[in-house]
Amino acid sequence: MDWDEFRHWSHKAADWGADYRSTVRERPVRARTAPGEIAATVAASPPEKGESMEAIFADFEKAIMPGMTHWQHPCFFAYFPGNAAPVSVVAEYLVTAIAAQCMLWQTSPAATELETRMIDWLRQALGLPEGFSGVIQDSASSATLSAVLTMRERALDWAGNRKGLAGQKTLRVYCSDQVHTSIDRAIWVAGIGEENLVKLPGKGALRGMDPAELDAAIGRDRAATLLPAGIVASVGGTSVGGTDDVAAVATVARRHGLYLHVDAAWAGSAMICPEFRHYWAGSAQADSIVFNPHKWLGAQFDCSVQFVRDPDSLVKTLAIRPEFLKTHGRDGIINYSEWTVPLGRRFRALKLWFLLRAHGLENLRRMIRNHVAWSAKLAERIAAHPQFELVTPPMLSLFSFRHRAPAGVGSDEHNLQLVNAINDDGRIYLTQTRVDGHVAIRFQAGQFELEERDVDLAYEAITGTAAALVDDQAAAPSGASTV
Repeated sequence: MDWDEFRHWSHKAADWGADYRSTVRERPVRARTAPGEIAATVAASPPEKGESMEAIFADFEKAIMPGMTHWQHPCFFAYFPGNAAPVSVVAEYLVTAIAAQCMLWQTSPAATELETRMIDWLRQALGLPEGFSGVIQDSASSATLSAVLTMRERALDWAGNRKGLAGQKTLRVYCSDQVHTSIDRAIWVAGIGEENLVKLPGKGALRGMDPAELDAAIGRDRAATLLPAGIVASVGGTSVGGTDDVAAVATVARRHGLYLHVDAAWAGSAMICPEFRHYWAGSAQADSIVFNPHKWLGAQFDCSVQFVRDPDSLVKTLAIRPEFLKTHGRDGIINYSEWTVPLGRRFRALKLWFLLRAHGLENLRRMIRNHVAWSAKLAERIAAHPQFELVTPPMLSLFSFRHRAPAGVGSDEHNLQLVNAINDDGRIYLTQTRVDGHVAIRFQAGQFELEERDVDLAYEAITGTAAALVDDQAAAPSGASTV
């Protein structure tokens, strides 16, 4: 491809992207292909000779797009959003074209210095105090792994990386049973072991762990000559928004001298609104906090921010400095590859700079407040419906509900059938979870282009599909599945 062709196809791709985003509401939210259907359209072996871009682009539209679930669809109410505000997409075009590897200050000074500034912009936007610095990670999973590795090393007096874990005391990490599975995975990768992740039951309306039980668990482990290393607090857990009393947890952490990491991957974006900050009161006392601007704030994936109180501990845990990576004669500069597990780093700060400048905090706050209000209104409508029950109340814009199963049909089976039927209908996309051992259906509002009419459509899709499912179950022969 020469530069004239590059210009042509870049324009073509940009035009296609604009057309796609402006019409995505017209598509079914979730892909409707069967497993293996897309792979069957792709050649089994690579081509020996190059093909024309016309043919490649045509196959992209014909073969690939039918298998895409549309995360930018306004009626994407599943999981958490993977937002990509158009302005951040434009920034990503530029990042892709520049194609810099921003591992060190000297490999792209602008990338490092803009990242430092964007971290501080976001610190201010979230109401965190001075003293926090941070780094842009690819995802909350990486940020949590970095935090777990740091708590491990601090507890072992920095001997883990050097000597390994063999012969060391058994480490223990504490959290509620509402945390994301990325915490489990971090425990695996850090070599601590799943059996040493102590999960305390979530209680109360926000399903947070009991600080007294946390304190007691740490005391029991110390008495058993185990080595408590740290605590992971949850703010807005993925299942139903499980949220710990961070201030109380921080008090326990200080009492025992433990590292405290706060996982606010989704809910953290809402903290740009001062009225929601009570959900993470006490986070200013944490050693590490993660939130994902690529979820609710609108930054193109991937873009996860990890705030740290003591960057020296993070760098001491992760930095490795072979001769070819040393930046001679430049003392005091930041090399962010020393703050992360991967050495290679993308220029993620640019999309934050574009996003925050183009929208401003005022417009981003308005969006989040609308999503919370619209979700609360939908929860009220569902709770008032005689055939539905609210399982967990709204935590910001996330709640869960259940449809009352007809006589003779198990509730779990019925609600799984319902969520599948809703998604097959195509108008909206939801996911299920389990609450106290039973199936519930999750709803979260968070897509960047969401309008109130889309939430109204969700009510129609949920209630209408439930009524149709009950009719189908009544008409089905005894014992027959309606799935």
